[in-house]
Amino acid sequence: MDSGREAQPRLLQSPVQLAAFGFGSGLSPWGPGTVGTALAALVYWFVLAPLPLWAYSALVLAASLGGIWLCGVASRELGVHDHPGIVWDEFAGLWVALWAVPASPVWLAIAFIVFRFLDITKPWPVSALDSRVKGGLGVMADDLVAGAMTCITLHLAIAALGGAEVLA
Repeated sequence: MDSGREAQPRLLQSPVQLAAFGFGSGLSPWGPGTVGTALAALVYWFVLAPLPLWAYSALVLAASLGGIWLCGVASRELGVHDHPGIVWDEFAGLWVALWAVPASPVWLAIAFIVFRFLDITKPWPVSALDSRVKGGLGVMADDLVAGAMTCITLHLAIAALGGAEVLA
C-alpha cells in the first residue's frame, strides 16, 4: 500500500467503500473526518440514542469490530492505509464516546468537540496507535481510543456537575 497507485474511491461499485466513506460524507473536500463525525452524530441522535444501553452497546461493538474488517478492505481496495475519506472510524469512535451518556443536544455537542479535538491532535496513546498499528485495526484503533478518552471525560464531567440533568 501507499505505492503511489492509489485508486479513486468507487462508492457506487463497492458497498464496502460506501460504508467506509460514511455513505459519502468522507468525500467532503474539507474536513472529511469532521463531516463524517457530523453524520455519525445524526445517526446517533435518530437511531442509536433511543435504544436501551444493552442494544446500544451491542451495536457499537459490532460497528467497531466490523469496522476493522471494513476499513481494512477499503484500504486495500484503494491501495492506501487510512485514506482521509475513510470515516467509519469516526462513526464508531463518536459512538464509543457517547456510551451511557445522556442523550441531549448539549452532551452530544460536547462529545463532538472533545472527540474531534482528540482525534485531530492525537495525544498519547492515540498518537502511538496511529503511527504503529497498521491495517483495518490501525485505521480504527486511534479513533476508538479517542472515543474512549472522550467517554471518560464526559462521565467525569457529569459526575463533577452532580449528574447528567445539569446540562440536559
